[in-house]
This record gives sequence, structure tokens and C-alpha cells, in this order.
Amino acid sequence: MRIILLGSTGYLGGHVAERLGALPGARLLRTGRSPDADLGIDLATDAVDRIARVLASAAPDAVVNCAGAVGGDAVTLAEVNTRGTAALCAAVRKAAPGARLIHLGSAAEYGPGTPGTEVTESAPTRPVTVYGATKLAGTVTVAGSGLDAVVLRIGNPVGPGQGSTSLPGRVLGLLRAAMGEHGAVIRLGDLSSYRDFVDVRDVARAVALAITAPGPLPAILNIGGGRAVPVRDLVHTLVRTAGFRGRVEEDGHGSTRSEEVSWQCSDIKAAADALGWRPLHRLDDSLTALWAAAGGGTRSEAPAPGREGMRLP
Repeated sequence: MRIILLGSTGYLGGHVAERLGALPGARLLRTGRSPDADLGIDLATDAVDRIARVLASAAPDAVVNCAGAVGGDAVTLAEVNTRGTAALCAAVRKAAPGARLIHLGSAAEYGPGTPGTEVTESAPTRPVTVYGATKLAGTVTVAGSGLDAVVLRIGNPVGPGQGSTSLPGRVLGLLRAAMGEHGAVIRLGDLSSYRDFVDVRDVARAVALAITAPGPLPAILNIGGGRAVPVRDLVHTLVRTAGFRGRVEEDGHGSTRSEEVSWQCSDIKAAADALGWRPLHRLDDSLTALWAAAGGGTRSEAPAPGREGMRLP
């Protein structure tokens, strides 16, 4: 099986690449602009015909799109998340219409959830950020492409190798910087919102299952932890894992997104039915792996901090 992977240098894409590379009989072809890439594709700028020529030369059985922009201005987000996805769909239709396309979407496409409820794939989408809107446009394009395609709508990923653009990664950086300081204080914002966290390794496993699942798949599948977790609990768990003995102070002010989206929780039953997938890693496992991958050890004897929070930019 020949698999083309776009976005292999990103956080999700790196874990997906590791998982797909271990599939029996799979030949993984990574795209990118660097000399190390197997295939030269840039979704943000390449024309459809050029992408199609590259795809045709590789004759893939599956195409996995982990490429995406999570930050930057509206133009950057639209170029990669919307325009790039549309160009890829057009190129696959032209050069590899029999290939299965797996595209990574985002739970940010749903927008605000209703406290106490799990959102299904058929729920109305009301994104409150440009990122969520551009990802939703990409999902609509894939779902309407007429291809053998599925969008995996990912919750809030967490796990080893996470960068500082994510909430867990930012907390990790603050903890590492403060470790060893006597009387250290980490000042954060509001952590009262709830998020659905899913281990990045479980995301990678879902992608592998989507590639090998027989028959057509639903257009969209939620891939999340299946439960809403207070962001405060995530921070306190990471603090305990790090063995941080300083204070964490909350000033009560969070980001606009946290105020507008106070609850996120995905219904993941459809993924269980279609792929036989369920999350295997608990949140504390994910945070332990995150800390260990950053060079830290686990020191669970530290006392839990009081109620505090983090400002989301």
C-alpha cells in the first residue's frame, strides 16, 4: 500500500508518520518543501495541476492530509486550511480518484457546545475563530468532493512532543522555566472552561484505522477523548507530574475564545462503530508522556496547587 502523507513535519503529522510507517506492507511517501521530502508539494501555493502531476507519479492508495495552519493571520489560515484543502481534493479527483483521502479537521469547527452534552457529527457548526472557520471550509470541501474520503474531526490533542502554541505545551514551558526557583509563581488566566482532550497517539491510530477500514466511511468522524475535562484539572495534573512546588495564581481573565467556548465535548460513538476506535490513553498518561518527552521526570510527591488558571492568547 502506497500512502502519501502531507504535513508530516507538524505535531500531529509526525505521530501519524510514525504510526503509518509501521503498517505492514505500507510505503510511506512524505511531502514537503525540504530536500528530505519524498514528494515536493506545498498546498498553500501549488497549483492543482502541479499537485496532480506529483500524485499521479506516486500512484497512491491513500492520501492523508495533516497539513494545516493553527496560527497566523486570516490570509495564512485560509491559504493552507481552505485553499490548500480544495486544491488537494481537486488534484486527487484528477490524478488518483480511487485513493482514499483522510483529512484532519478540528473540533473548533463546532464552536460553543452546550454544557453537559456531547456534540455529534451532525450538530450545527458555529466556529467563533478564523481558524475554526477555515478548517470548517476545508471539511465542507472534502465532504462534498465525491471522493472516497473521511474527515477526522480532532478534539484538543495532547501528548509527547507538543509545542508551545498549545495550552499543554505553554504550561510545560512555564513549568520548565520555573523549576528550581525558590518561591516560584506561575501566573495564568481563567481555566474554568472544559475541553475534550485526546492523546496524539490515539489520533495517529485513528488515521491508520481509517486507511485500512473496508468499504466507504462516514463523511465526518469525531476523534476525541469523549469527555469534557476542566482545563484547570489538566494544569494541576501537569503541575503534579512535574513536581512543581511553587504557586500557580489565576487572575480570572482568559482569552476571548475561552469565554465564547466554555464547553467542548465530542460524541465518539460513530468512530467506534466505523473504525473500531476508542481512546486508549488517559489524560494523566498523556501528560506524563508530554513531561517525559521534554526531558522531565515524574515526581508525583508534589502537593497539588490551589484553584488557579491560564490566560489563553
